Amino acid sequence: MATLELSNIRKAYGGTPVLDDVSLSVAEREFIAFLGPSGSGKSTLLRIIAGLETLDAGEVRLGGERIDPLPPGRRGVAMVFQHYALYPHMSVRENMAFGLRNARVPREEIEARVAEAARVLEIEAQLDKKPAQMSGGQRQRVAIGRAIVKQPRLFLLDEPLSNLDAALRMRTRVELAQLRQRVDAAFIMVTHDQAEAMTLADRIVVMNDRRIQQVGAPMEIYSRPANTFVARFVGSPAMTLAPAALSDGEGPFARVRLASGAEVETRVPRAGLPAGDGLLLGLRPEMVSVTAPGAGTADAEVMLLERLGERTLVYARLAGGQDVTAEDKGDSPLRTGDRIGLRLDGAAAHLFGPDGAGHHAEAAR
Repeated sequence: MATLELSNIRKAYGGTPVLDDVSLSVAEREFIAFLGPSGSGKSTLLRIIAGLETLDAGEVRLGGERIDPLPPGRRGVAMVFQHYALYPHMSVRENMAFGLRNARVPREEIEARVAEAARVLEIEAQLDKKPAQMSGGQRQRVAIGRAIVKQPRLFLLDEPLSNLDAALRMRTRVELAQLRQRVDAAFIMVTHDQAEAMTLADRIVVMNDRRIQQVGAPMEIYSRPANTFVARFVGSPAMTLAPAALSDGEGPFARVRLASGAEVETRVPRAGLPAGDGLLLGLRPEMVSVTAPGAGTADAEVMLLERLGERTLVYARLAGGQDVTAEDKGDSPLRTGDRIGLRLDGAAAHLFGPDGAGHHAEAAR
């Protein structure tokens, strides 16, 4: 059963469209990440679900009940904002209880809910502290606790980790992953950080240009991107997209030729490809390995090296001017300006048509 149903959501500010015919179903206890660049509409969509923005068209249903006409407090959702928005003069206990007191929840129930939320978040020892006495990660847990005590059917998280430093963000990400296992509700998180989305989400909703570009499990999004936007946006570094022409042949799989003259045999079915020019060959860095000059698919010049410890990213340029990102071992001896060979794994490569749509390798049998 779907917890949340979004149907044909549209939103504009004046004459500027922000969301264009967005539809989505979220299952019970599912963790969804809205991932996209700034201006893609992801935060606006979250605020529409919360009731902080009105929609121009469409419906929002939670548990089968239409909630878009309802005020925020009656929707059964709880929102955690990017900024903690804690009351500095109140203790942690008072911050977490504040909304329940305003809703006239009995005092005994308030105390029980606050105590349970503190236990789940492991902040029992912090309940009598003021926000100024706590770290950023602890304050974020208090903000989440303030949402938990409302016992919502749906949690909405608006970039909840973006104000934390890198080490604390990673630790809090783990805590959030553990938390969702202890809470009987669905989660929707807005983020522009793909590591957060890949780590936490059951499914990722990739958004751009007012629309949903693709919905899928993290590795489905990574390994079978629906279009060139998803291919470039998901993955660090971005997928190489090289102009390619379909070579003549009768085999079942497409063979393409790059501007450098190199030819790549893919496992993308030839029959599904559009006729004519305008193809792009898509290669993740792990699909391109370094070898000796003349021993690979193509030769290239090393333009830049990024040493990451366990691996080295090699940014190289082919003879035709095409930039390609490859992987080498962590202690790679390469230097900028070296001539190298690149072995392109055509069996794992992608092709994208003139319309940007992805065509992917047929699974090996």
